Amino acid sequence: MHTRPEDIVITSDNSSRLCARTIKADFPVLSQDINGHKLVYLDNAASSQKPQSVIDELSRFYSEDNANIHRGLHTLAERSTNAYESTRKRVAKFIGCQNPDEVILNSGTTAGINLIAYSWGEEHINEGDEIVITEMEHHANLIPWVILAKRKKAVLKRIPITSDGRLNLDDIENIITDRTKILALSHMSNVLGTINPVTEIAEIAHKHGAIVVADGAQAVPHMPVDVSTLGVDFYTFSAHKMLGPTGVGVLWGKKELLDKMQPFMTGGEMIREVHFDKVTWAEIPHRFEPGTPNIAGVVGFAAAIDYLENIGMDKIRQHEIEITRYALEKLSKIDKLDIQGPTEPDIRGAAISFTDHNVHPHDISTFLDSKGIAIRAGHHCAQPLLRILGKVATARASFYIYNDEADVDALVQAIIEMKKYFGV
Repeated sequence: MHTRPEDIVITSDNSSRLCARTIKADFPVLSQDINGHKLVYLDNAASSQKPQSVIDELSRFYSEDNANIHRGLHTLAERSTNAYESTRKRVAKFIGCQNPDEVILNSGTTAGINLIAYSWGEEHINEGDEIVITEMEHHANLIPWVILAKRKKAVLKRIPITSDGRLNLDDIENIITDRTKILALSHMSNVLGTINPVTEIAEIAHKHGAIVVADGAQAVPHMPVDVSTLGVDFYTFSAHKMLGPTGVGVLWGKKELLDKMQPFMTGGEMIREVHFDKVTWAEIPHRFEPGTPNIAGVVGFAAAIDYLENIGMDKIRQHEIEITRYALEKLSKIDKLDIQGPTEPDIRGAAISFTDHNVHPHDISTFLDSKGIAIRAGHHCAQPLLRILGKVATARASFYIYNDEADVDALVQAIIEMKKYFGV
């Protein structure tokens, strides 16, 4: 897909913004009716929809090139290998990485964080060491550290949040100490939408000799990310949240760290030489990619990156700031509706969690679905954060490139109708 003239609207101040209405036409799933209403898809923080170009690339690969990679010398194997490795290079360029060998392709953000916890953590964490997380972490960037801390008898510490859903850094110099070995934090919260000051916090952690792990699952799909300037040591994200297939993810890590790490999973392909009494590992990144991967998914991921880059990540970010501003303004006018997270769209993403004083989030989601509107309801894999917020669950509407003001209007109108239906 190439950005078409109709995909860009020139505003009164001569700046450009996305025309989500025309972009929406590239996504087949969005053309259907749900429960007699045109589908309004607002569950993008969980998983985005896929443009026809990604679907076509998956079909093309299976139709023309399908073979295992790195192992065969026949034509199909070479085509598959070349396409797979080409995606690695595309990913590296997309996130500002100069060395594609630092890009490990895996099944998702969760796999990347577990690899760090079991590989780097197993080697470097000892009794009494400290692991620092934040109170807003997704379970994927929490549970591996809880388990590692218990296994190694380390201390798990956390950076608290403020009442408006930001990180409270007032006591950061006492939270991060010379005993801190790992700092793990989300770049953007999947519940609060908060964009965290990763570079600032990473600088403090590095002064104490700690490594920094950033969960970029919510950030990379929505804004420009450059790992060469972000200041972290490891960065993880998933393809399915950025128009790509499910079951594909990325772990970027600094070469000097990856070179010293032992593999987390073992098996075929990730070895150099095997004997009955010893094994030597392949060079990075292959030592961390055992077995047959999701080859078609990885190839399809390249098409997703092409789609995003043809639009431009700066334009995508600006579009989401505008639609988030509009949504926050409209939702805040609804009586007895509480919105979680920062209210300034410039410092947050387009995932908006909210609760009604009288209607359970699950009932909100069910009613909205009856109107063709797809949102998420629950704890969003962040139970500790929800407890801090004093919530059992929240409803969450999350926007992306194909959402526009009309989608926000449909959401707001449906919530108003819901409150009338429940008599609240």
